[in-house]
Amino acid sequence: MFMGEFRHSLDDKGRLFIPARMREQLGPRFVITKGLDKCLFLYSGREWEGVEEKLGQLPLTSAEARAFARFFFAGASECEPDKQGRILVPQVLREYAGLAKDAVIVGVATRVEIWPQDGWENYSGDAQTSPEELAENLGRLGLLK
Repeated sequence: MFMGEFRHSLDDKGRLFIPARMREQLGPRFVITKGLDKCLFLYSGREWEGVEEKLGQLPLTSAEARAFARFFFAGASECEPDKQGRILVPQVLREYAGLAKDAVIVGVATRVEIWPQDGWENYSGDAQTSPEELAENLGRLGLLK
């Protein structure tokens, strides 16, 4: 399970250090792609296979399913950390997420998210919904007890 929040900077070549514990869990090769909320998602190879399978089961006749699959797979790229534990974040993904220099790497159970620092601060500081309200809403759905 991925957890924690880490701050690192991209170098001039667009490489980003991934914390050792996360690299261990991701494995020697993993996938980076466009995520939701303007961040990037990292998936281990095994988790990515599960995502591929689930998205592959979506009906081809659904315009929304086709659009989401295009969004998700078109930006996907396989990563392999270098000896210093850095990955090259493709330019198209840096542009999508607005990553320029400072990044926040967040563990979210089955995936890792990469956020531009200001994007993470805006998201986590947003007063849209408090954690208590979220928990209450999820409790009504039977997801939290």
